Amino acid sequence: MYYLYSTSLVFGGLFIVNFIFSYQSKHIDPHFWTTLKFQLLMLPLFLVANTCIGYGVKFGLKVIGNLSYVLAAAKGMEILISLIMGYFFLREVPTWKTGIGLGIVLIGFVVAITKKS
Repeated sequence: MYYLYSTSLVFGGLFIVNFIFSYQSKHIDPHFWTTLKFQLLMLPLFLVANTCIGYGVKFGLKVIGNLSYVLAAAKGMEILISLIMGYFFLREVPTWKTGIGLGIVLIGFVVAITKKS
């Protein structure tokens, strides 16, 4: 059950963070004061996202027992979320090069998990 909690919390927290930054890059004027105002308004959401990520990593560490694996999995989730946000906000469709890059990341993750020290 902790797998589900960990995955859901990390994914949800990373989704919130990436959504805020994607929205900012698309819809918020890049001038300093406009960006600062937006960031201040988003502080409660960042608090929720950081809490979700923190507890997700904590639960993942409890289950897996290795922080490196948990953080590597979180980074893989973040790459996936970045692709989703790119499509959602900018209608960017991943190319075959993106697929090769993701494949290399997945292979590296598998090698890291299977190679025990």
